[in-house]
Formats: sequence, structure tokens, C-alpha cells
Amino acid sequence: MAASLAAAARRLRRAIRRSPAWRGPSHRPLSSEPPAAKASAVRAAFLNFFRDRHGHRLVPSASVRPRGDPSLLFVNAGMNQFKPIFLGTVDPRSEMAGFRRVANSQKCVRAGGRHNDLEDVGRDLSHHTFFEMLGNWAFGGEYFKEEACSMAWELLTQVYGIPTERLWVSYFDGDPKAGLEPDLETRDIWLSLGVPATRVLSFGPQENFWEMGNTGPCGPCTEIHYDLAGGVGAPQLVELWNLVFMQHNREADGSLQPLPQWHVDTGMGLERLVAVLQGKHSTYDTDLFSPLLHAIQQGDAYPELQRNSAQISNLVLEDEAAFLASLERGRRIIDRTLRTLGPSDMFPAEVAWSLSLSGDLGLPLDMVELMLEEKGVQLDSTGLERLAQEAAQHQARQAKPVQKQGLWLDVHALGELQRQGVPPTDSSPKYNYSLRPNGSYEFGTCEAQVLQLYTEDGTAVASVGKGQRCGLLLDRTNFYAEQGGQASDRGYLVRVGQEDVLFPVARAQVCGGFILHEAVAPECLQIGDQVQLHVDKAWRLACMAKHTATHLLNWALRQTLGPGTEQQGSHLNPEQLRLDVTTQTALTPEQLRAVENTVQEAVQQDKPVYMEEVPLALTAQVPGLRCLDEVYPDPVRVVSVGVPVAHALDPASQAALQTSVELCCGTHLLRTGAVGDLVIIGDRQLSKGTTRLLAITGEQAQQARELGQNLAQEVKAATERLSQGSRDVAEALRLSKDIGRLIEAVDTSVMPQWQRRELLATLKMLQRRANTAIRKLQMGQAAKKTQELLERHSKGPLIVDTVSAESLSVLVKVVRQLCEQAPSTSVLLLSPQSMGKVLCACQVAQGAMPTFTAESWALAVCSHMGGKAWGSRVVAQGTGSTTDLEAALSTARAYALSQL
Repeated sequence: MAASLAAAARRLRRAIRRSPAWRGPSHRPLSSEPPAAKASAVRAAFLNFFRDRHGHRLVPSASVRPRGDPSLLFVNAGMNQFKPIFLGTVDPRSEMAGFRRVANSQKCVRAGGRHNDLEDVGRDLSHHTFFEMLGNWAFGGEYFKEEACSMAWELLTQVYGIPTERLWVSYFDGDPKAGLEPDLETRDIWLSLGVPATRVLSFGPQENFWEMGNTGPCGPCTEIHYDLAGGVGAPQLVELWNLVFMQHNREADGSLQPLPQWHVDTGMGLERLVAVLQGKHSTYDTDLFSPLLHAIQQGDAYPELQRNSAQISNLVLEDEAAFLASLERGRRIIDRTLRTLGPSDMFPAEVAWSLSLSGDLGLPLDMVELMLEEKGVQLDSTGLERLAQEAAQHQARQAKPVQKQGLWLDVHALGELQRQGVPPTDSSPKYNYSLRPNGSYEFGTCEAQVLQLYTEDGTAVASVGKGQRCGLLLDRTNFYAEQGGQASDRGYLVRVGQEDVLFPVARAQVCGGFILHEAVAPECLQIGDQVQLHVDKAWRLACMAKHTATHLLNWALRQTLGPGTEQQGSHLNPEQLRLDVTTQTALTPEQLRAVENTVQEAVQQDKPVYMEEVPLALTAQVPGLRCLDEVYPDPVRVVSVGVPVAHALDPASQAALQTSVELCCGTHLLRTGAVGDLVIIGDRQLSKGTTRLLAITGEQAQQARELGQNLAQEVKAATERLSQGSRDVAEALRLSKDIGRLIEAVDTSVMPQWQRRELLATLKMLQRRANTAIRKLQMGQAAKKTQELLERHSKGPLIVDTVSAESLSVLVKVVRQLCEQAPSTSVLLLSPQSMGKVLCACQVAQGAMPTFTAESWALAVCSHMGGKAWGSRVVAQGTGSTTDLEAALSTARAYALSQL
């Protein structure tokens, strides 16, 4: 019996791996139960089940655009927003820090990266690039395998009424290479819940071990599958629900270490579940999709989509038009290339590469392959692989050197601190500064105790020695740790009682509520030492000015472009600030200037800046309040310009619509006047609908304005010079070169961006006018010299002579005009220049060819002068160097006579 069960299990494992997942219709209904409720009721039943029966907190879906997570292009799983909990880096003051058991429905995009479904979309009826993931989570061991499996089974069989005989489960079979044992605990749980052993299958790490990324929390998972066949023939299994048990951490060296705290992370595709419950063979036939096909603008579960419907519609239409245009160009290029190929030739890899995302046109490579497949043409995949390797090597050569990684508390170090009961760092002293009557700022010192020391590799130690780079964990600090887009403070600390020995602090960073100071120890330092911290005042003040300026800039953009302009991210340091915002199109010079003027007005009014911590709930319904889609601490710090926080948060006041009011943990000026000035020095579109602005403040901004004015005067002078006209070609060429140098100066200088754009537009117009003037002067000069040469030479088959010309282009024009007026004459002219250089141009009469060609004539003469020549059979040119022009002319005549 055991042998037959094992054989059956092996067959079913193969069936799962090759299951077609809703590929074709089945004549058997998917469920024998009455028709299920609509998708909205299915979603609601899931959320209500975990909230009402099992005490889960319901949390909103996160934005599909990740915030503060450069490892993701899109949110691709419900667990993404909870990564700080898994990594142990969650701010202990935030609402998220209190999460124990939660559930939600998360909108997800899987179109690239580690979890990518793009290849399966369109090949079956169950995969989507955009879908909803139902999930429940338990953090810090709130519950684990037994409860997670029991809840899932209860929901599927009792609430949704799915017949138990249609459900199969899989569990982790272990991985001897990684030293992981089979997850027999999960197997036994399923058996205890009544799942027959024949429907409990085991698989290796590829199927049943889930990892968040190349490093980080991971663990075995158990999957629940639904049998589409319903017992008729071989099982057709499709995955419904994945339950992940986070109990390991993948280290940077590839090894696995146990997590200090275990978590449950589950995910179930709503679309697949609804298809099962509604008896549909395709997820597209469910009521999730059918209404969308004719009323897609109505997606009410997500109100943010409704709020931004116009912007979303415009972006989709623009992207669709651009993509279709690229697709049409790609088709034309493919058709043109195919006409040059033989019946058995492969499609050239170079052409396919130029069509792809890596090349010029931006089409997905698999789409290019599909277009060729439709035409029955094979792609040169070997050549394509070679091009990909060359591109990767080139990119590696161009890549900037990887900066040395700073000290960091990993999940194990954080877990140990929490196990020891070490409280989070008190960083409130960073706000202890004041404004003196003379306008200068006073920053207080902070006394603290060393709680823990770390070596460069993150090892906790009791002491560090002289010259050692180390990390310090203190009970309190006045250093601002890098977060919220603001650069970290720097400064120094001293031991109390030994103030003459300075310990330089290069940076501070927050790790799960603990602030780690990166320092170099000039002498021994040990746990328990009392220290006094001093921030770099100039550095901090510059950051404060930039941060307050960022808020003013954000507000000014909304005032100028409208309330739909939203901040997407920012970063600032003492040198400059960067702000990413949503925009329909690129900002015009007029809009950039208007934004600057709005900021300047607020700066000149020297408005007070109010800061206060308030309960997070008070900020939820304030019209105009600026906040990012991020996790904020509770209480949260509110920064309001010109209006007291209490008044700004009063919904009836509408104050947040009239001034800058934001949720922000950064350090700010106490009055706006210290910003001094703000200049936007750069703008570019990061992607469709997102613009990045760069700006500077204070004295730097003033210098940028002065430089802009100076360059504007130079452009004005160049305009006047062009209007006066040039006496000759040489003067016109000098003006053209001066305009070119001005274009480069304006393009690269630190100056107002609105002014740069205006001056560049003017200069490019001047350059076109200057080039036109040069051509006219050259034509006139060429005509004059042509007449002189015609008068000097009687009509005949050959003209070989010297003439003065400022450039090779003028010399070529003289030759051409001579040949136009004397069509039967072959002409070669030399023009002596400075330093013995000689220009050469020639044209051969039509009747003298093919034995006599211009290219060979020029080559013979220029070779005699030690130079080179190029051109065609009719017209050629070249250069050389000689002090004996007569010898060069003799060579030219002799060669021509030998060919005529």
C-alpha cells in the first residue's frame, strides 16, 4: 500500500509541475455548491473572516509604486509594505510597529524582477500582470504553522464551501545542501485537519521554499491547490493559496540563519479564488473582469484610482500611442530587413537588438521574437547573446565604483537588542535648538551613555581601541539620522571629563528605532562610558535650510501647477536639494520662474515655521495636508509655515490649502528668511508623469543668479553682433564659434533653469542665423574667386591653380562654381594656410571619367604633400603640408594630363 501511494504521489508531483492552469474548458463544473457571491463579496468574506473570527487588523492596500524601496519596480506581493517588520527595521513609534496579526487585499504588479508573471500572461487563463492578493500575516510569533493552516482550511471549506475532495496541499521536502530538514510539522498539521495522505505532496526548495530576495527573511511554504478536473482523469491542479513561514534569514554569503522572530506571510490570488467559486474556467470570465471590459473606470475598492483617474487615463493613452508608434516602426524595420534575407538566413541579431529595450526602439525582446515567429523567421540567438554580454561588459566598465557600505545593524543584531530589552534611541534632543536675537542658531549638546559598540563587520563588542572604525549605540542623541530624504548629521563626541579628545562622527543612521553612530576612536571607548555629542553646526544649518526650502518648493509647485501635483520623493544635503513630483508634462520656463518667485516671496516675508507632534489620527482628514504614502510614527511631527499647527490642522480653517503644511520628522529652520534664496538649477523627466527638480539656496543661489545675468548679457552682445552683420567669412566664423562656446557655457553652468532654457533657445536660433550668414558669405566669396580664376584661365580641359580661402568648404564651393560655368573643364585648387598647411579640392569633368577620377587626383596631390584625401569619383578634397606650392601644382598637372 505504501509503495502504491508513493508511486501515485510521484505521478501527481509531475502533474502539478505540468498542470496547464485553466488552459482549456472542462465539462465538469468547478464546484458542486450553489453559485458563489460576487467578487466583492468574496473579498469582503476574506477580510471579515480574519477580522471578526480571528482578531486581525485590516490595513489598506499600499500603492503599487514602492516608496523607499529601490529593490522593487512595483509592489508585487502583499508583504512588501511589511518588509520593515520582517527586516526588523520598523520605527518603534510607528503604527506598523504595533501590528501583530493583520489582513488586507493588496493590488500587485508582476511584470519583472524576481517574481515575474509576464511570460505566463496570455499563455494561460489564470496569470495577470496586475492582480489582487488576499493575505493574512502574523508577526513576531503571534501565531505560526498550526493556526495559519487551520484558518486557511476553515475559510476555504466552511466559509467559501469548497469541497474538501477538490483541495490538495504541498509542503517543503527539505534541502540537504542547505542543511534544511523536511517540514514534517506542516505535513502532520494537514493530516490532522483531515486531508488524505494521497493529497499531501512534498516538494523541494524551488516549489516550497519562499525567499523575499537574494538576501533577507525566507522560509518553507505550504501551498493549497484546487483540482480543476474534479476527479475525472488526471488531476489538473492550480495554486490557490501560499502560506509562508518566515523562520530563516538568507545572509549575504548565501548561508541561512534562524530569524530572532518568526512570522507568517500568506497570499491568495483573488482572481483565481473567484473563478473557482463562480464556476468559471477563466479568471477573465469572472465578474472581476467582465464589467471592466466596458466600464474600466469604475477598479471603488481603491479610491485613489478614482481621484487620479484623469492623470491615469492621460498617461495610459500617451504610453499606448508611443508604444504603438514604436511597434509600427519595428514592423517596418523587420519587413525591410526580411526583404534583404535569403530563404534560410537567420534574422540579424544587430537589428533585433536595435529594436529591443536595450537598443533604440524600446520594444520588449520577446515581442520582437514573437513578431519574427509569426513570419516563420528564426532569430540569430547566438549573436543576440553575444551582444547582451558585450552590453553588460560595457555597462560594468561605465558603472561607478561601489561605495563602501556603512555600518549597519542586521536583523540578528536588532533581534539581540530587543531580546536584551534595550529601548530604542531617544532622538528627541535633535530638535533642541533655538534662534538667537541676532539671527544665528544655537545648537545644544547632548550627554549620553554608550550602550553597545560594534566593529566594522557588525560584531557586538564591549570596547574598541585606538584608530578603530566602529558603530556606537547610545541611549540618546542629538544627531539627525538619515531618513525622510534628509542627509545625516555629522560632528563629534567626547568622553565626559576628557573633552580634549574628539571622536569624529561621520554619519548616523536609524535601524529599527536604534540610531547607530559611525565613528573613529582616537582612544579606547567602552560600554558604559558617558559621552557628550556635538553636531557640525554649519552642516546641520545648511540641511535645515534645504529641508525648509524643499517644503516651500513643494507648496509653490502645487500653487503654480495645481493640487494634482504630488511629491514622489526627495533628498537633500548641505549642497543642494532634489524633489521628484508628478507632472503632466515638462515644466515650461515660465512655470519654473513662477515657482521660484512664489518661494522667494515666502522667504522674504520671513514667516515663522511651526513644528509640533500630534496624534496621527488628527491629520487624516485635513484638506491640503501634504504627506507621502509612507508609514508615519504616532504621534507624528507636523511642520507648518506661517500658521500654528493647531490652526493648520483645523479642517474648518482651510489653512493647509494656503501654505505649506506637511508631516515630517526632519529638522527645519525656525523662520523662512534664513533660506535666503532658492534657485531651481535643473529639471528632467524621470519617467512619464514624474519630474525631478534640483535646487540650491542661500549664497549659492545668489551666485547662480549673478552668473545667469552675466551669461544673459553675453547672449545679448552676441545677438547685437549678429544683427550688425559680418564683413567677411573669417569674422562670421569667429562669431559662430563664440556662439558655440556660449551654448556650452549656458548648458553646463549652475544658473536658474528657466533662464538656461530661454538662453539656450535664443542661442540655437542665433547659431542657425550665423550658419546661414556664413553660407551666404562663402557663396559670395566663392563667386568672386570663380570669376577671377575664369578670367585668368582660358577655356580648356584643365584648371590647376592656387586661391586664398578661409576654409575647405569655401574652396569646394569655388571648385563647384568653376565646373558649373565650365562643364567640360576638370579643376583642382590649392589654398595655402598658416604653418605650411595646404587645402585641396578638385572636381573631374563628366567626359573625363571613368579613367580619370577626382578621388585618385586628390590622393596623388595630397600624398605628395604628406597628407590625405577623401571623396568620390566626381568631387574630392584633402589636406597636406608643403612650402613648395609650385611642385604640388606640377604634380597635379602631370597626373591630370596622364589621365586625360
